[in-house]
Amino acid sequence: MKPRRGDLPRGRGWARGSFGDLVMGARFAVTGGREGWVRMTLTAVGVGLGVALLLLTTALPNVFAARHRVEEARYDYTFSSTTRPKADDTVLVAATDTQWHSKDVRGRLLEPEGPRAPLPPGVGRFPAKGEMVVSPALRDLLASDGARLLRKRLPHRVVGTIGESGLIGSHELAYYAGAEGLDPDAGGGVRVDRLAHFGDPHPTVEKADPVLLLMVLVVFVVLLMPVAVFIAAAVRFGGERRDRRLAALRLVGSDSGMTRRIAAGEALAGALLGLAVGTVFFLIGRQVAGSVQVLGESVFPSYLDPSPALVALVAVAVPASAVLVTLLAMRGVVVEPLGVVRTARPARRRLWWRLLLPLAGLALLYPMVGKGRDSGGFNQYLVTGGVLLLLVGVTALLPWIVERVVARLGAGPVSWQLAVRRLQLSSGTAARMVNGIAVAVAGAIALQMLFAGVESQYTKDTGRDPNRASMEITLPDHRDVAAAGEAFRKTEGVRVAMALSTASVGEKRTEPESLVDLTVGDCAALREVARLPSCRDGDVFRLRNPHYDASYNDSIGSVVRPERQLYVDPSYSDEPGLEVPWRVPAGLKQASYREDALQNAANGLLLTPSALPAKARTVLHGHVFVRIDESVPDAQEYVRNTAARVEPAADVFTWTATEESTKYTSLRTGLFVGAVCVLALIGASLLVSQLEQLRERRKLLSSLVAFGTRRRTLGLSVLWQTAVPIVLGLLLSSVVGLTLGAVLLKMTATPVSVDWASVLSMTGVGAAVVLAVTLLSLPPLLRLMRPDGLRTE
Repeated sequence: MKPRRGDLPRGRGWARGSFGDLVMGARFAVTGGREGWVRMTLTAVGVGLGVALLLLTTALPNVFAARHRVEEARYDYTFSSTTRPKADDTVLVAATDTQWHSKDVRGRLLEPEGPRAPLPPGVGRFPAKGEMVVSPALRDLLASDGARLLRKRLPHRVVGTIGESGLIGSHELAYYAGAEGLDPDAGGGVRVDRLAHFGDPHPTVEKADPVLLLMVLVVFVVLLMPVAVFIAAAVRFGGERRDRRLAALRLVGSDSGMTRRIAAGEALAGALLGLAVGTVFFLIGRQVAGSVQVLGESVFPSYLDPSPALVALVAVAVPASAVLVTLLAMRGVVVEPLGVVRTARPARRRLWWRLLLPLAGLALLYPMVGKGRDSGGFNQYLVTGGVLLLLVGVTALLPWIVERVVARLGAGPVSWQLAVRRLQLSSGTAARMVNGIAVAVAGAIALQMLFAGVESQYTKDTGRDPNRASMEITLPDHRDVAAAGEAFRKTEGVRVAMALSTASVGEKRTEPESLVDLTVGDCAALREVARLPSCRDGDVFRLRNPHYDASYNDSIGSVVRPERQLYVDPSYSDEPGLEVPWRVPAGLKQASYREDALQNAANGLLLTPSALPAKARTVLHGHVFVRIDESVPDAQEYVRNTAARVEPAADVFTWTATEESTKYTSLRTGLFVGAVCVLALIGASLLVSQLEQLRERRKLLSSLVAFGTRRRTLGLSVLWQTAVPIVLGLLLSSVVGLTLGAVLLKMTATPVSVDWASVLSMTGVGAAVVLAVTLLSLPPLLRLMRPDGLRTE
């Protein structure tokens, strides 16, 4: 028989029929009355929260790229051994960075040398001397009541603001001030550069650190996995009422396949609405991001522009996952014309395939065990796949564990029995609610172990003892270091201030074969560097530092001999010097090195001020070491104010025993920021899920109240229903997190150690989020526990 004209091929007909079923399901979701809209709204909010975080994540590469572009554009370092000649298109730039209560303030002094001098990004015109242009955040800070000391430190008149193109974040504190008389040849650790343009002329690409790249991959997977879990759970909101409604469709003639596709269509409608809601949430969050600061980091809204390709991926993946999750969930439900066969005892969950997931993840990670930093990069696909499978294993194992445990729970108070029976009837629903928490905690424990294990590799000892000096101030050349030391001694909050200067001497006026370090200070200051037999002004000491190479110490002995003629600041072919002659005195004394010296690199000669020729004082590099009184509020700010008054270009920094790699610190900060966002999503999604569960049980709760059940009993039963799965989920996540953390440490060739305080804190945070959600759900629960909830139409 020939097909009729209007007939379609079987494949096309099936496709059109399936599409029609999806459309019908979407129509039921939209036109399902108040119940349908409530269910769809809950789904849209749950999916929307996840989509908003996914869009935020897709925008992160652009955030990093935008910040890097700004850093490159305003780059003002030269690191050249020769100074560019003065011209009408050059500008002198001096770094005057400072701090305000642990917040960095980026500062620059500008002195244009001609009408064509380049402007830094974000600045419309050069400020004159006594004027400055500031970032909006610094402008607001200076105008606040608590910034009196900062206003004294920056006494310039504000004449404008720095534009977005010159700032790496909306809350960055930065300024450009006008100056006169800057010297590009000044030394002493203070940088003054002559530039013909801003920006890095020779950007270099650093060799990637395999361990840092591994950490970046794991951070992204760990932060995004809970989002995917919550989206998958959100599309199943209202599942019980939906299945009862599908039973009515079976009664009017639909088959089982059609009912599954109609259910998928309802989920698809909620997911599409969730995409729209998530986009709105993201746009709102994008605008809010410009006005907030998290852990010292901020961005401009324009930085949060997701990649179009990644946005398209999210737009396709979320609805597709909604359909897939619904079809998979419907496989365990038999929808018949006379009801839904789900309240009968379900088949016991199988364990073997659930164990395959984490085992497969370990198998993917195993080939990289012991690779470390020196064996090339880690395979990003194996890392991503292995971590994903381990975390997905949490979501697969948790329902089986909850089912087995609650099946053995028995007698107890009425609230306990109500909770246990509910868990026994719907253990899968209870596990879905806490899956996201379990995944997030497992990933957090693994990351904590990894970060704690490799921290020592990115932390170095500075060699400074904060108990010996609180702060150090580096002064330019040609400054009266003794007068600067006296100014700091008179500063409020300063207990002790020691002024030391350094230079070098050689045995020849030009091109000496050996250079010897020279340190100048009064007797009290020199005693902070070495142990002196006796000291008075005019004395000279020779010091041998045992941490230096023996051959270098031997050369000091051969160069520094009594009555020998030496030269302070000798000349070299590429660098002229002052070449000041100085004769070693006959009464040269011997000093012994002290391990806790203020200058741990001190070696060679120690001189009191009058032992040095007056002419040589102009080449000294000045340093003032300060010990502050911690009981004085804002003592550090007083010190910084004095430094700005003595020399605006002085470099002030606080002594710390250790310092961390900036890349490692930035990654850890990014992890904390991401963890805050994920925890917020977890809390909001759990609350939505809890409200949906309570709405499903409204009539049951009303019936129990009508029969005389106390509200306190019902409230406790809801708490037990949440507490039991979360305890099991946290135990499972601890095991998986410790396993993943140990494997990651083995991959980085780092000894495995467990920071139990971090493990307990992560599980505690997860439990706190669930407890907060439970408390927030109590008011709606009390409203639902009314006899009038039995009304129906």
